[in-house]
Amino acid sequence: MDITSCPITYYGQTYDKVYVAFESNTFSLCFNGSYQTGIKNDCIFMSGGTADRGGLSVFTKEIPAGSGVHRLLPNLSNAGKCINIIPLKDSQQSEEADAQVDGVSVFKQTYQSAETNVGVITDVSGCRLAGVVYKTNTTVSDPTTCTSVMCDFSGVATVVNDCGPMEQCQGDGSCVFKTMCTVTGSAVINIVGRVESVPDRCGYTLVGPSVIPGFKVLGVFQERRRKDVSFLERVILQLDSPNIQISLEQGGRVQLDEKVLKVNGSAQVVHGVELSRDHRGVTAQLSKSQYTVHVLFDGNTALIHTTGPSETAVQGLCGNSNRPLVQEKAAEHSAPGCGMGYAEAADSNINCNHTTDWCNLLKEAPFSACNEHIDPEPYMAACTHTLCKYPAVDGLKCQFLEAYVKACSLHSNVTVERWTTKTSCQRQVGDPRCLCRAIFASKYKSANAYGEPTECTKKSASVTMANCLLEDKSIDYAFLHLNDEACKAEMDELTHMLTFKFNSSNTCGTVVMNTIMRRNLSDSGMINRQSPVHIDFSCYYAQPEIKSMAIRLKHRAVMQEMTSGEWKYNLTMKAYSDAERNNVIQLDTDIQLDQNIWVEIETEGLDEKVVVVFTGSSADVYLHCKLELCVTQSNACAPICSQGARRRRSAFAKYEDKNPALITMAWSN
Repeated sequence: MDITSCPITYYGQTYDKVYVAFESNTFSLCFNGSYQTGIKNDCIFMSGGTADRGGLSVFTKEIPAGSGVHRLLPNLSNAGKCINIIPLKDSQQSEEADAQVDGVSVFKQTYQSAETNVGVITDVSGCRLAGVVYKTNTTVSDPTTCTSVMCDFSGVATVVNDCGPMEQCQGDGSCVFKTMCTVTGSAVINIVGRVESVPDRCGYTLVGPSVIPGFKVLGVFQERRRKDVSFLERVILQLDSPNIQISLEQGGRVQLDEKVLKVNGSAQVVHGVELSRDHRGVTAQLSKSQYTVHVLFDGNTALIHTTGPSETAVQGLCGNSNRPLVQEKAAEHSAPGCGMGYAEAADSNINCNHTTDWCNLLKEAPFSACNEHIDPEPYMAACTHTLCKYPAVDGLKCQFLEAYVKACSLHSNVTVERWTTKTSCQRQVGDPRCLCRAIFASKYKSANAYGEPTECTKKSASVTMANCLLEDKSIDYAFLHLNDEACKAEMDELTHMLTFKFNSSNTCGTVVMNTIMRRNLSDSGMINRQSPVHIDFSCYYAQPEIKSMAIRLKHRAVMQEMTSGEWKYNLTMKAYSDAERNNVIQLDTDIQLDQNIWVEIETEGLDEKVVVVFTGSSADVYLHCKLELCVTQSNACAPICSQGARRRRSAFAKYEDKNPALITMAWSN
C-alpha cells in the first residue's frame, strides 16, 4: 500500500509504503517488504482473532493539539497533518499486538474486545541508534562507556557523554581526567587535537602550573638542516620549590641544573620527580594532589600525559586556551635573537603529493586500530606540513608515525601491531647522530671549511673542526689522526667540536706541515671501501717587505717583526767592524773600500727546538739575507740547496718554507 501522502515514522525510520498480509489468525503490517519467517523486518503483528480482511483509510486533515488523540497520548505535543487507519473486525474476546524491529520484539500488549470496541490508542513509537531501539521519553545509561542515550518524544535519540571532554571512562561509570599532548618537530598537538607550529628557536611553556602548582613543562626548539624549520631540542621540568630545573636532552642525557644525572631502567626520585630510561626514551613523572604529569622524551618527540580525579584547566601550548603563541614564550630559556625569522628556497626534490599519501597511512591498518582512541587527523596535518618543506632525512619520515603509535599506547594502552613492517620504518635505538644546525654551519659551508682556522702559538699549533660537518661527509672522527697515528682528536662533550694539536714536546710527526688522515681499516682485518681523508694544516711566516738602511742616515741595525697567524718573531741584522762582534758600526762610521765587515742575524720568538734558520747572502753594496725556517725532527733539519745547484735529496724537501724572510742592509757615502 502506498502511503506517500501520509508517511509513517517507525522507530527512527520513515516509510512511505506498507505491506499487509493475513496468515492463519495473524495480521501483519510490515515496512521492508512482505513478512517472511526468518527475515529481519520492521513489522506490527495482530494475532488471536479471526479477522481475514481490512481496509486502509488515509485522512489528511489537520489534527490540532488538544484533540482526542492528544488527550489519549499525553506525550504527543505537536499538531498532526494526517492519519492512517486500517480497521480490522473480529469477534474474539482479545487481540495481541506485537511490534518488532529487525525481527526482534520491542513491544507487546493484549487488548480485550471491550476496549477495542470503545477505541484504544497505544503509542508504540521509539528511537533507533546503532541498531539498538529505545522507547520514547526514556534515558538508558551504559556504565561501561559512561554514556546515556536519551530518546525524546519525537523519536530522536541523543547520546550524552557522562564524562567531560578531557575525561576518560573507567568502565564502571566513573570518569577520570586524562589528556595527551604531543610535541614533535615544530608541531604541538594540544589536548583537544589542535595543531600549533612553533616558527622559531625559542623556549615555550608546554604545560603551566594549573595542573600541579609550582610545576611547569617547557620545550626549547632549535633548527636543524634548514634555517626556517625548527625542531624540539630538549624538554625542561621546572619546579618552583625547590628552585630547580631537570633538563631532558638529546641522546637520553638528563641534567639537574648543571649536573649530569645517570639515569637507567631503575626509577630514581629526584626532588619528587621519578626518572627512568629505557628503549622508548627518558620518562619523568611527578604526582601531587592526586594529579600526575607523565613526560616521555625520545630526543624527537615529547609525549605529555596528564591524569587526575576531575577535569582541570591546562595552561601552556598543550592547553585548550586561545592565548597567542608569543604569550607562552619562556624568556629565561630563549636565547637572544631566537625569534629572528629566516627564509630559504623550497626544496625541489620534495614531492608534496607523495608526502601526503605517506602521512595518510595513519588512517589505514594497522594504525586504524588506534583511530577510535586518538584522532589521526592532527598527526597527519603535522606530518604533511613538515615533510612538504623539510627533506625526509634523519628518520624524520617515520617520526610522525611513531609519535602517533606511542601516543596511542601511552594514552589508551593500545598497541599498533607490525607497523614498522608495513612502513619499513626502523625504530631509533641508541644515541642519535650529530646533526649540524643550519645557522651554525652556514659560516663554515660558505667557506668550504670543516671548522675554525689554524691557531698558531709560540710553541704549538692546533685546528678545531665541527664533528657534525665531518659526519655530513660520512667521516668518523674516531678514525682520524695526524702524521703520528697516536695523535687523535679531542672531543668537547658539550660543543662536539674536535681539536687536533701538536707542540714542541710532541710534534706528532710534524714536518713544517701536519696532516689529518683516516686510519686504514684493513689494518684491523676488515675489508672496507672508504675514501681517503687528507686535511693539511700548518703555521707559516709571511715574507716581509724589503727593508734597507743607509748607515749614515738613520740606524745602526735593521729590525723587522714577522707575523703569521698568531706566530710572531723579530728578525734583526747588525753590522760589526771586528770578527768578535764587539764594535758595532755606528751611524757616523766610515767604511773603507775592501774593508771587511761582519754581519749578525738574530731571531727572537722562535723555539730553537722546533725551528732552525738557514741564510743566504750577497756581497754587493746592498746586503740581502734570505732566511728559511725548517721544523726540526730528531734534532736534525736538512738545508735546501740554492736554485742554481742540484737540490739535496731529502724526505723533507716538499715541506720547504714557502715564505722565506728577506732582510736588506744598505749604506751610502
